[in-house]
Amino acid sequence: MSSLSRASATVAAGTLVSRITGLLRNIVLAAALGTIGTRAADSFAIANQLPNNIYAIISSGLLAGVIVPQIVKAAAHRDGGSAFVSKLLTLGVVALAATTVVAVIAAPLLVQLYGSQLSPESAALTLAFAYWCLPQLLFYGLYALLGEILNARRVFGPFAWSPIINNVVSIAGFAAFIWLFGLHRDATGWTPEMVAVMGGTATLGIVAQALVLLLFWRRAGLHVRPDFAWRGIGLRHIARLAGWTFLMVVVGQLAGLVQTNLVGRASGEGASVAALQYAWLVFMLPFSVIVLSIGTPYFTRLSEHVAAGRHDEVRTDLDASIRIIGVFMVGALAAIVAAIVPVSRIFTDGPSGAVQFALVLGGYLIALLPLSIQFGIQRTFYAHHDTRTPFVFTAVQAVLVIITAIAAFVLLPLPLLGFGIALGQSIANIVQLCLAVWLLRRKIGPLGLRPAALSYLRFLAAAVPAAAAGWLTFLLLGGVEGWAASDKGPAVLATLAIAAVALLVYLAVLGLLRAPELRTALGAARRFLPRR
Repeated sequence: MSSLSRASATVAAGTLVSRITGLLRNIVLAAALGTIGTRAADSFAIANQLPNNIYAIISSGLLAGVIVPQIVKAAAHRDGGSAFVSKLLTLGVVALAATTVVAVIAAPLLVQLYGSQLSPESAALTLAFAYWCLPQLLFYGLYALLGEILNARRVFGPFAWSPIINNVVSIAGFAAFIWLFGLHRDATGWTPEMVAVMGGTATLGIVAQALVLLLFWRRAGLHVRPDFAWRGIGLRHIARLAGWTFLMVVVGQLAGLVQTNLVGRASGEGASVAALQYAWLVFMLPFSVIVLSIGTPYFTRLSEHVAAGRHDEVRTDLDASIRIIGVFMVGALAAIVAAIVPVSRIFTDGPSGAVQFALVLGGYLIALLPLSIQFGIQRTFYAHHDTRTPFVFTAVQAVLVIITAIAAFVLLPLPLLGFGIALGQSIANIVQLCLAVWLLRRKIGPLGLRPAALSYLRFLAAAVPAAAAGWLTFLLLGGVEGWAASDKGPAVLATLAIAAVALLVYLAVLGLLRAPELRTALGAARRFLPRR
């Protein structure tokens, strides 16, 4: 367990620093282009979202669900899996390069698909950004492929730490844009040089993020060379598993396409594509630091347990991961809810924009806990080499996302459209979790998660007074019209103060409730101290 804890701490530390620097990156970007009611920000968000969507597919779909278990199995080969990884990496680079070329050629079609509701000026700017951003596909894919191979070889740190390089490059580039060209909110008046600095900065950061992983390749203990002899790699088996993942990707992309298209109608009027992306960034901050850092090492162990037929250990690790994730995530949720307005003010130009942003963020936060639990459930299916069942509950979720997005588009005024789409996403995620738990129970029998459910009740009982104490602190700092939301600097300080109050109260109440998970959580937190 100590090695697993050390791996979790390494991933968590890297992910925490990368997410903090990513937050700074997006704060600088929001300062340059704005967030609420700014067409330039929405154009860049759509263009930069195109390669991001492919990255999300690769990192959480095909690679995490199919490749990691195959590499774990290949480690038992006489060469330690080097031949398999050589073939796999060669195939991956070829496929990524071909996909990137096709995507760049199809850029006008992609922009039309995702930005059909944009004004002509916004669509033209989006296309200009897209030509600079779409080459990121190759390096996003390479980053995900190299990172998952390192994870499967129990080299967890570099994958979590390398995004910091991307963020540093982006912060410097976006700051240079502000220094050279000033702040731009409209879709008109953009020169080729301005587009090149903004789009080129985003792509250069991804290139650096991917290539830095090569510096850590020796730690994997693999001797890799180009190998185009793909026969015998098990492509049929991988394709059979990946086929369901591909279908899952398709329905997920369709849902995202509908959301982006519909919310694009609000561009220039209220919270639109950029606001949803920044709100999702804040939403994903605790998810990435806590869920991915703890869940990634557990997923590798789950794959090993399944391969060895240790089914009781699978249930034990699933329960343990859900409980330790929960004690952190509920505290994070209480802190964010209490500080939601100052957090929103960091990304917006005024208190009114902060309120609109806070509504979108609140819509997403409803699903923070369900999505965290689902991570372990879905990875358990992957550990059993089952990608068909995740497709089923993801397809249901995608259908609900589309239905709720259309309902929000039809029923809500433009200033509330972003909130309605975020809320619909959360409703779909909750239904998805319920279905996933039911299907996993049918597959492997009773999950033994009742103790975890009782633990979550304790966590929530502690979160209520914690969030109330944090909100009271916000009111004492002046509320929406006061110091806490007056500007970006005060908003940062207010966020830190409110979050600190909420977390202290949360820990104190957990101590009064004698929550057994508290000691485990504090033990994990101590690993971040310098003396450790």
